[in-house]
Amino acid sequence: MARLLVLSALLLAAYNVDAAGRIVGGELTTIEYYTSLVQVESLGVFTNTWGQSCAASILNSRNVLSAAHCFAGILYDASRRRVRAGSTFRNTGGILALVEREFNHPSYGSLGLDGDVSVVRLSEPLVYSPVVQQATIVAQDTVILDNLPVVHAGWGATSWQGPASSQLQHVTIYTVNNDLCRERYLQLPNQIVTPNMICAGLLDVGGRDACQGDSGGPLYYDNILIGIVSWGHQCANATFPGVSTAVAPYTNWIVQIAES
Repeated sequence: MARLLVLSALLLAAYNVDAAGRIVGGELTTIEYYTSLVQVESLGVFTNTWGQSCAASILNSRNVLSAAHCFAGILYDASRRRVRAGSTFRNTGGILALVEREFNHPSYGSLGLDGDVSVVRLSEPLVYSPVVQQATIVAQDTVILDNLPVVHAGWGATSWQGPASSQLQHVTIYTVNNDLCRERYLQLPNQIVTPNMICAGLLDVGGRDACQGDSGGPLYYDNILIGIVSWGHQCANATFPGVSTAVAPYTNWIVQIAES
């Protein structure tokens, strides 16, 4: 299987990128701009119908990267998950691949949502095309600076507890200092921000964020995958930024699993 695309730089410093748009507070886009992004669909336990529930990013033809909480729980079974690649629209089009098994990070579940990362192996390889391509992931231990413009893309809710988007959306926000983010979340019970997480949003403004259904999807800096949508307080909250799993602490583990 093809090797992963890993950025060799060890520091993301000065930047000069255009905003991708203004998902909550976002704009419609197409899969041509996010060719490594796939939908994760779940087979309902009671409805027995498939529907988009999370998202993931293509590592190579047999493995995608997502959030562990999308592939865990008392009702979880790998046979009830599949991915849809190469489609702009939710629950339709593109190509489908069933999930063979998940590799949730060993630390997942030990401290809140720390370690909320999963390498998910597919039953059959994805066929690459102009709209189905590998992601480039950030190098191990890369330092992610504050106030970087970063991008979410997904099919999740367009407002807190609101309807999902039928078409792919994207939004640009900014990374928030980890210590400041942790202090904010200490105001809420059992909300733990660790150094293995990236907070991002419009601090003290709100209005833009990932939301329900975007979990497992990407947080990009300059088209490099640096985060995985994980959790937050509501969506697009002015006080509490959205929280993604940082990829950089886990890159070596991700590569080891995906290339095994």
